Amino acid sequence: MSAVRLRHAVVTGASRGIGAAIADALETEGFRVSRLARSGAATIRCDVAEADSVTTAFAEARARHGPIHVLINNAGQTVSAPFAKASLDSLRRMLDVNLVGAWQCTQAALPDMLDAGWGRIINVASTAGIAGYPYTAAYCASKHALVGLTRSLAKELARRHVTVNALCPGFTDTDMVGAAVTRLAAASGRSEADARMTLAAFNPQHRLIRPEEVASAAVWLCRADAEGMTGQTLSISGGEIPS
Repeated sequence: MSAVRLRHAVVTGASRGIGAAIADALETEGFRVSRLARSGAATIRCDVAEADSVTTAFAEARARHGPIHVLINNAGQTVSAPFAKASLDSLRRMLDVNLVGAWQCTQAALPDMLDAGWGRIINVASTAGIAGYPYTAAYCASKHALVGLTRSLAKELARRHVTVNALCPGFTDTDMVGAAVTRLAAASGRSEADARMTLAAFNPQHRLIRPEEVASAAVWLCRADAEGMTGQTLSISGGEIPS
């Protein structure tokens, strides 16, 4: 049996979109995969913002597949509003899910990686973690914080053979972006097709990123020959944001 088939990957937010694509790609690569999500078929139930939920979910994942070697912190939420009207509760929710969730899941998985002397942590951030967008101050703040966490952990774990990187997709063809299209169309009075084109236009290739493109980058970072890649923010945005 190959070494990769002995490795266990946990993917949060794995019931759809980017998370599902990464989980599928890792399984194809030969990893044993635990899919965590708040809902969805074939997943371990987990709300990453709740400490007890994380503890229970990771214990179940270990019971199924053994020690954890790869963690994909993909679970996330977005909210949009003019800054003057944005609530403090919305900021706290963005931080709880997009930052604290990754923090808690990393603390849950890291001991196994340190024991094994090998690990991969990949935080799915966003181009919003590198640049800024209007009407998404809380989301951008949480994703910038996630990138900061990535860089700090990469330095801390550099000599422990555990790499930590962030994937920063641009607007991606997922349910989350679909909801943004609907909100944009309603707010502007335009059709959803026009609203979708507005988001696609951020990408110099004038298209939405496909979840499979993000998954391909994740799989590469999980390979043994990617050990030199750590502390990086990889922009997957058709050239919109240089990383």
